[in-house]
Amino acid sequence: MELHNNSTSFEISGASSRVQEKWNKPQRSRHKSVQFEEDLIHEEDPRLIYINDWRRTNDKYEFTGNGIRTSKYTLITFLPKNIFIQFHRVAYLYFLGIAALNQLPPLAVFGRTVSLFPLLFVLCVTAVKDGYEDWRRHRSDEVENNREALVLYAGQFQKKKWKKIQAGEVVKIYADETIPCDMVLLGTSDPSGIAYIQTMNLDGESNLKTRYARQETASMVLDVGAISGLIKCEQPNRNIYEFKANMEFNGQRFPLNQSNIILRGCQLKNTEWVIGVVVYAGQETKAMLNSAASPSKRSKLEIYMNRETLWLSFFLFIMCLAVAVGMGLWLERHKNQLDTLPYYRKRYFTTGRFNGKSYKYYGIYMETFFSFLSSIIVFQIMIPISLYITMELVRLGQSYFMIEDKHMYDSSSDTRFQCRSLNINEDLGQVRYVFSDKTGTLTENKMEFRRASVYGKNYGSFLIRADPLEENGSVHATTVEGRGQKLKSQIAIDNELMELLHKDLAGDERIAAHEFFLTLAACNTVIPIPTSSASCTESGLHEYVGAINYQGESPDEQALVAAASAYGYTLFERTSGHIVIDVNGEKLRLDLLGLHEFDSVRKRMSVVIRFPNDTVKVLVKGADSSMFSILAEDSGRNGHVRPATQSHLTEYSSQGLRTLVVAARDLTDEELSEWQCKYEDASTSLTDRSVKLRQTAAFIECKLNLLGATGIEDKLQDGVPEAIESLRQAGIKVWVLTGDKQETAISIGLSSKLLTTDMNQIIINGNSEDECRSLLADAKAKYFVKSLDCGSKYLKYKKDAEVTLDNTKSSTMPQQHSGKEEEMLSTSHALIIDGNSLVYILEKDLESEACIFTLFQVKALICNMICFECSFAYS
Repeated sequence: MELHNNSTSFEISGASSRVQEKWNKPQRSRHKSVQFEEDLIHEEDPRLIYINDWRRTNDKYEFTGNGIRTSKYTLITFLPKNIFIQFHRVAYLYFLGIAALNQLPPLAVFGRTVSLFPLLFVLCVTAVKDGYEDWRRHRSDEVENNREALVLYAGQFQKKKWKKIQAGEVVKIYADETIPCDMVLLGTSDPSGIAYIQTMNLDGESNLKTRYARQETASMVLDVGAISGLIKCEQPNRNIYEFKANMEFNGQRFPLNQSNIILRGCQLKNTEWVIGVVVYAGQETKAMLNSAASPSKRSKLEIYMNRETLWLSFFLFIMCLAVAVGMGLWLERHKNQLDTLPYYRKRYFTTGRFNGKSYKYYGIYMETFFSFLSSIIVFQIMIPISLYITMELVRLGQSYFMIEDKHMYDSSSDTRFQCRSLNINEDLGQVRYVFSDKTGTLTENKMEFRRASVYGKNYGSFLIRADPLEENGSVHATTVEGRGQKLKSQIAIDNELMELLHKDLAGDERIAAHEFFLTLAACNTVIPIPTSSASCTESGLHEYVGAINYQGESPDEQALVAAASAYGYTLFERTSGHIVIDVNGEKLRLDLLGLHEFDSVRKRMSVVIRFPNDTVKVLVKGADSSMFSILAEDSGRNGHVRPATQSHLTEYSSQGLRTLVVAARDLTDEELSEWQCKYEDASTSLTDRSVKLRQTAAFIECKLNLLGATGIEDKLQDGVPEAIESLRQAGIKVWVLTGDKQETAISIGLSSKLLTTDMNQIIINGNSEDECRSLLADAKAKYFVKSLDCGSKYLKYKKDAEVTLDNTKSSTMPQQHSGKEEEMLSTSHALIIDGNSLVYILEKDLESEACIFTLFQVKALICNMICFECSFAYS
């Protein structure tokens, strides 16, 4: 959550297990490898990593070591760098100038040492504080750099300090250990090459994420010392969600992506061990590239103080100039009397005959100039140096009271208020905008499968009215006979839909329901993790029943997979090459031919699978805005299913549910062959890989048969409506981001009190620039022209009333002129914009037209940014 103040409005080649065999390879094969390397070097300056050969890797490319440094200073740079940073404060420059002037003999109003003491004291105190903080960073860096990891050396894994790890070395990590560098997975303890990591230190997410080792290398991981090859990957960058690379194995080239790399700072979970090769180390890791020092934060008060310091300096200049002019005029008038005046005896001071003191007379002009400088020293107290010390002490006290405030204590998480930046305490009272996302911030991020539309029929409608599932809903704990597997979570099911799935029918409705739940179980990246737990059977005997724990990056996918399992379609096993689904006690093994992951442009995900009878299908799920356009023509199945499904989606959205559309179709042999060629070329490309994969996905994501839709609930957290209402009453505008549909966003806005029922909803959902302009003009003419006119009249009335109050000293404001003006000003409007319209509105031609809606009565704005996978809700 952000706060803004009111000024913001691998290519791996297989080597045999013996070195001798490596050098005895045929000349033709060795030449191919050399040719491959030459091709790599000419492709946009890629990074080449020689696996298990760190000397060759680093001698050729001089990569950085794995040591890191987060401190700002060294012993040599501390003093000059710290002083330079401190003098960014305007007042410090002022006091430095005062101290410098006081060192000149003719201007020494105060003692020279005394004049330096205040500034030196402030600089020293701040330097000690900054030095202590940086010393702590040095200690943290030392601890981090001296941690140990197992590195492959001479065929064995030996301990090595993190800071000495080099790119190209092979590292082994055990469970619950932290990853020391960015590594491409070669193999894991799981035969399928799966590893689970937690990325909380990178992105703050606590859910486990899955990573995979290529099967070509995972099968050789036990003889990892014999693996050698070349990695071609992109240059270091900050994008932690993307990785582009290739690997070659036994003369074949394979692609690598984000699912094949584990980044520094992640923790290995639920996996005994992993082995990987270092591609980025030290300061070149994605974690370090993203840990650049944030800009120094300055509060609005401090900015104001700097500005006022400049004004006071200007005023001081005027005062000193007046004194200097007066001094010059006085000297000119009394230039012949300077020897006789009791308080200005030029001769005595010049010759030193007056009490042993001497004074050199420089003439009228220089004496006038010295008088100007002396006045600056005398009047320096206009800008007190103690001001900054006082501010720091006050901020320290404020942070203490805020941390100890019992009203800002969360008992559920046992956490107090945290003050991470002492420099901007005072800005808390000036906040005008609060930016927040919806999922996980306003909501619990606990997805529950609630509704399903299958073959045009709505299921689960009664579940939406049951708050506690145990009371009114049917709770189902999935247990499949003959398998002994039980789902950990409990899912509310619809008995009618369950009966349909268990009927021995071959009709279209039964087939659609079967494919619907098959898609929910297969079209995802969720990994099933079997665990063991003791349970007691009805006979009273204790036995071990395996419980499946689903892990995935998307809570929505986890909810869908759990729902499919509750209806008898249990995802039992997933590898990079196949999927096993338990369908009512019978295991169905599906070959996974390819997977197109979800992206914000396509707004959908698809998998290509082969059934045991050699039938190949593409299973797709995604947002309705992108799915209905790729369905087959409205004939046959889609003819009556489509309108019914669209109606159900509207109903789900109005209830605040997150919706997805499910579809599928068969692929012919010709389509499959052509897709496989395109998929391989796109997957191994280092340039524009995402674009090519998107084009490849579009080749098969077409002419789909609509199966149905889903509705998932994500409840609001306790206290969210009250918190938003309090913020609104305080005049703070809340902007909420969400990727939901427009209807869902409105429903969530109402339930969270971001919107109110008395607001006039102005909906802008045009499909062209002209249509958006017309909608904006109509809304402005209907609501805002009169309002703005009344607003100007009301402001003029208030000004006149205030003048009357001042003149009459009356405590009661006249009411005879308020009437409709005040009533109209109190009217609230909600501006609702979809993503397509926003694209046009952000153009220069319409931007100024839309600005009018942010004035006066606009209390809320919801923008359903479907195009960008996020929505805004302005309150």
